[in-house]
Amino acid sequence: MFTKVRVVGRGRVGSAVAARLEQRGLTLVEESPHLVLLCVPDSAIRDVAGTIATGPWIAHVSGATPLAALDPHTRRFGVHPLQTFTRARGPEQIDGAWGAVTAETDEAQAHAIWVADVLGLRPFVIADADRVLYHAGAVVASNYLVTLYRSASQLLSAAGAPPAALVPLMQRTIENGFELTGPIARGDRATVEAHLKEIARRVPELELMYRALASVTTPRPSSGQAL
Repeated sequence: MFTKVRVVGRGRVGSAVAARLEQRGLTLVEESPHLVLLCVPDSAIRDVAGTIATGPWIAHVSGATPLAALDPHTRRFGVHPLQTFTRARGPEQIDGAWGAVTAETDEAQAHAIWVADVLGLRPFVIADADRVLYHAGAVVASNYLVTLYRSASQLLSAAGAPPAALVPLMQRTIENGFELTGPIARGDRATVEAHLKEIARRVPELELMYRALASVTTPRPSSGQAL
């Protein structure tokens, strides 16, 4: 559908996207593009879109930003790679990831799915009104995984254990399809209470987090009392 693309923004996402487009035979241009792909921070999308002359198709790769941020353009869509990116790796980090596509017309949706396919994403359609909630889920899965690892590492360090030992455990949890094990799965309230008591004594700044996670993991404990 597109042969000439202008990629605006070459950060962690933009550099990988640009490299993948070139791999797939598309030409990256600055003038007369068929598609302008905005890979800029969410807060900059509206301002950058306003500087681009109408005519070519335009899209952004944001997860939460509505398509209205691309005004005054009407030939528009969104393609959000559901993946975390680093500058240390190239376009291969896109491989196997899913991609959320959002569009306002059938034509725009077809273009969005085509771009996702070219990038190597597994496309699925998300409504514009649902993008913020969808992106919140993505943040919980990615960003808060980092928070969990850091917090768990702090607990292991306080106990004199190596935090690196957590990585195989976390990887196996994913490989096992996120099957819940441990004291909550067993209904072992005494162990959970012991955790809370020891955390409060030795790493008190993590007590509220542990309590909140235990509560959402078991919303209705068998005892009928909040953890």
